[in-house]
Amino acid sequence: MLEETLLAFDYGAKKLGVALGNSLLRQARPLDIILEQTRVGRFERIEKLIRTWKPDRVVVGLALEPDGSEHYPAGHCRRFARQIEGRFGIPVVMVDERGSSVEAQKITGNDHDDAQAAAIILQRYFDALT
Repeated sequence: MLEETLLAFDYGAKKLGVALGNSLLRQARPLDIILEQTRVGRFERIEKLIRTWKPDRVVVGLALEPDGSEHYPAGHCRRFARQIEGRFGIPVVMVDERGSSVEAQKITGNDHDDAQAAAIILQRYFDALT
């Protein structure tokens, strides 16, 4: 497998958690939280991250119910993923995000660490590669 740089997003209506990792080390780390409220502002920040890190692939968390069916926000997650792929021409993979926010809170002791949740989502992607 070729080494790839990946960015991951924990999509939320008010904020986006961002994580970074690469396929060689298969380790994700929290990177940023995007708090811009406008779509234009969000995509300007995303564009800066993409220019800086030059990811080969993007991972977006998919909101699922405990039974595996799609939770209401899943449509927004899918739309966001399509926008990333369309605007930047980068392949996007959707990954189950169930419980990532709760897990992030346990790690950080903070209920506002969306970047840690994005790292958990990206780590799930890496763990599924083996």
